[in-house]
Amino acid sequence: MRTGLARCVLGIALLAAACGGGDDGPSWAVVVEDQPAALLSAWGSSATDVWVVGGDPRDGTGPIVHHYDGASWTKLDTGLRSVDLWWVTGFAGGPIFMSGSNGTIVKYQNGVFEKLATPGTFIVYGMWGAAPDDIWAVGGSGGGNGFIWRYNGTAWTAFPGVPTDISSQGTCWKVNGRSASDVWISATSGTTLHWNGSVLERMDVPVEASLLSVAGNAERFVTVGGQSDGVLYENDGSGWKSALPPGGPKLTGVAVSEDQAYAVGEFGSVLRRGSSGGWTIDKPHVTDQNLHAVWIDPAGGAWAVGGHYDTPPMSAGVLIHKGDPVSFQ
Repeated sequence: MRTGLARCVLGIALLAAACGGGDDGPSWAVVVEDQPAALLSAWGSSATDVWVVGGDPRDGTGPIVHHYDGASWTKLDTGLRSVDLWWVTGFAGGPIFMSGSNGTIVKYQNGVFEKLATPGTFIVYGMWGAAPDDIWAVGGSGGGNGFIWRYNGTAWTAFPGVPTDISSQGTCWKVNGRSASDVWISATSGTTLHWNGSVLERMDVPVEASLLSVAGNAERFVTVGGQSDGVLYENDGSGWKSALPPGGPKLTGVAVSEDQAYAVGEFGSVLRRGSSGGWTIDKPHVTDQNLHAVWIDPAGGAWAVGGHYDTPPMSAGVLIHKGDPVSFQ
């Protein structure tokens, strides 16, 4: 009942904004499902260089790491065990950074995984970098111990200035930026933090919900999250403004390119930002699994991942894609 009700309410709420919502152009399709652990993040340098990471199924094989070269998928062994990988980011030609539980961050370059020393042992939920020697990592315990770390190409160090309420009772969920002096972090209780190159500013959203993801382009940043209902706020430089009526499912991931934007969440929900500025349901609906994150490749294809990730052990990983057909082989 909850699944159907959530979709129905969200559809009614958005109907006034636009009709159709994604029927034109390429369609979403399932690439792979029923993976042994949830898939949690996707990133790449192109449509033929895509990385997907996820949980550790606790079967001795370590966390899921798949790489797509445009023709086939390769499963890689990080050497980690009993570690769930929550995020992947990197740079064309390398290095690639992956982060997750137990304060784990690994760097992959030239075919080699290197586990990096980090300042703590809580979950690293998100990363973003302006350059290989300027990477941000954020996380916490899920209910406290929120942190920010920064990497200078040699070492990770704790970044000062995390608000006391976040470091004691909150979590920093995701980080994204436009440049080394324009970085946004989403956190617990409607908190966003902005690094302007010299000061970490607090710019809260008027909601109590956790803001589980943040992404942007040259025109705006978008943050999404929720408790029982989803929230979506945009900031074009004049402050955060709600862009979604209440009543829909919780949103956990957002991706923004220069000409596209997608948000994903519970029950396989996918929203797309149209050219007119409104957010609509993107069709077709291809999975009922919770989607955790979404990424837009430089060619305009969209990749979303999810599964059972809220409670251990993680399971039922799914990858869906919008664009030219992609097979999992």
